[in-house]
Amino acid sequence: MSTELSPQVRRRRTFAIISHPDAGKTTLTEKLLLFSGAIQIAGSVKARKASRHATSDWMEIEKQRGISVASSVMQMEYRDCVINLLDTPGHQDFSEDTYRVLTAVDAALMVIDAANGVEPQTRRLLQVCRARNTPILTFVNKMDREVQEPLTLMDEIERELGMTVVPFTWPVGMGKQFHGVMDLRKEQMRVFSPGEDRAAGEEEVLQGLNHPEYASRFGMQYEQAEGEIELVRDAAPAFDKEQFLAGHQTPMFFGSAVNNFGVQEVLDALVDLAPSPAARPAMQRVVEPDEAKFSGVVFKIQANMDPAHRDRIAFLRVASGHFERGMRLKVVRSGKELRPNSVVSFLSQRRELLDEAFAGDIIGIPNHGVLQLGDTITEGEQLQFTGLPFFAPEMFRAVEVADPLRTKQLRAGLTQLGEEGAIQVFRPVAGSVLLLGAVGQLQFEVVAHRLEHEYGVKARIMPSRFQVARWVTCDEADGGDRELKRFIDANAHRVAYDAVDAPTVLVEYAPELRAIESNWPKIKFHAMREHAGLMFQNRLDG
Repeated sequence: MSTELSPQVRRRRTFAIISHPDAGKTTLTEKLLLFSGAIQIAGSVKARKASRHATSDWMEIEKQRGISVASSVMQMEYRDCVINLLDTPGHQDFSEDTYRVLTAVDAALMVIDAANGVEPQTRRLLQVCRARNTPILTFVNKMDREVQEPLTLMDEIERELGMTVVPFTWPVGMGKQFHGVMDLRKEQMRVFSPGEDRAAGEEEVLQGLNHPEYASRFGMQYEQAEGEIELVRDAAPAFDKEQFLAGHQTPMFFGSAVNNFGVQEVLDALVDLAPSPAARPAMQRVVEPDEAKFSGVVFKIQANMDPAHRDRIAFLRVASGHFERGMRLKVVRSGKELRPNSVVSFLSQRRELLDEAFAGDIIGIPNHGVLQLGDTITEGEQLQFTGLPFFAPEMFRAVEVADPLRTKQLRAGLTQLGEEGAIQVFRPVAGSVLLLGAVGQLQFEVVAHRLEHEYGVKARIMPSRFQVARWVTCDEADGGDRELKRFIDANAHRVAYDAVDAPTVLVEYAPELRAIESNWPKIKFHAMREHAGLMFQNRLDG
């Protein structure tokens, strides 16, 4: 343990913002940056035709559609804490990227649309958080519109997500009659006034939960809120930090992100409640954040953040130790040495050269194919962090280049997009047409757009007969590589290799897969590549 590192680790807060599409996640991200002082003006997510765009949305297709299709990383300082904020894609077609981001954070901020309540993508993301016992704060957004009653929303969150909700603030009215929120812990009311240009500290604050002005100024909306607060205080349990840190209790806040309202309370709660970096399990041992030696794991790779330089940035979560620019590091998977001198920190696409980083920080290492998703980087120790998921695709397409003279560029583009996890790319053992695998249709559209605009390649995305994929491995006790090679040779017409050369069997129907499984009892079939990938890692180490 390093007493010098401990204070730096305790300053870190690393969290992701998650939600269903259009709940206001990217808008809230902007406003958190604004309130922390990281930016001076927020790009309007709604006014996409204006010259400004959301700071966290930087891809051309995101600016055109007004949605997030890639995760963004932003670092800021607030109240002597270093906050690493990860904005994730809300659209379910990009859920894999979000799942991987959730492995790199210590807490999550869940944004709920007050009109729609708990939506399908929110439910899915919460399952991932619950599986990892990730602490969750809840922000109920869009209170300036006609929305569901707060008690109904509270009940729905508890019922749907299986978590106890503890309101920290409570709304007075909604829509045109939205007057503000009661801060139940500080016992004061922050009065709402519409407008996107107010900064922190400019709202009117009235002290006490029973201020004499409330009834005359806010009428029946205050009377209703007063009765609901009394009910909530009697029925809801007291906030228990241990229950929150275990992922069983969620503090709830109400506000309107587009109006900068309720953001301050959320930002303060993240600093006060979200945990600093904790120990992270590796296959060999548990790694403590304030250990002297550096270690980290690559959870995301992004190509062409700077299209002029065709760069690839590996996003690495620092797990332990003190990173210093130019230090000697080792990629455990390949044994290759790194001496990164141009490591960067982020404010979305805006970067700054980084001299040092500590556990919990997210750093960007420019590289050209040296690093892969899931790679562990250390000062020399043989460590392998686990938990980075790759799910079997649910949809498949064949891809061809429109201009045969640009075949090389197509393969180079797809290789990079496959390495960053934007799409899964499969090279069939038999045949030359590449196959793409995705969770949803929008992934194919984004890949086609990026191939054309980032790599200058027009691609034809065509139907594929395949519908099911499974990665295949074989234990040494069952014949290992020899038995696996025998399987691949016998099934060459339906086997392909993915971005890390893991063999994958592709079939048209689920019954066909069951028949293959019964015919090859020694072969293991995996719906998630982490398992398959670790088998290959073990062979590399061996």
